[in-house]
Amino acid sequence: MKLYEIAHSRAGDKGNTLTLSLIPYQETDYPMLCSVVTAEAVQKHLAEIVSGEVVRYELPNIHSLLFVCQQALLGGVTTSLAVDTHGKTLSYALLAMEIEVTKE
Repeated sequence: MKLYEIAHSRAGDKGNTLTLSLIPYQETDYPMLCSVVTAEAVQKHLAEIVSGEVVRYELPNIHSLLFVCQQALLGGVTTSLAVDTHGKTLSYALLAMEIEVTKE
């Protein structure tokens, strides 16, 4: 299944760093997202966009994951020639990630 079927995302930026939140529609899906959507999986999925490190932070109090992606915005807003210099559309790129869900 695609992540957009069970979660939504927001994007933010600071210089050449992109932040992507991943928030499940149902809080009960949070543990599954924690086990399946790793920093390594996100880095592999966004390999053509993110050339630096991806770090994942778990925010269990709000049932959310935050991915901090280094070297993701072609230099940042003031230097990038990209159409989407802020990386706002990259939240949907994350949501297009295919995950395998196992029933427990």
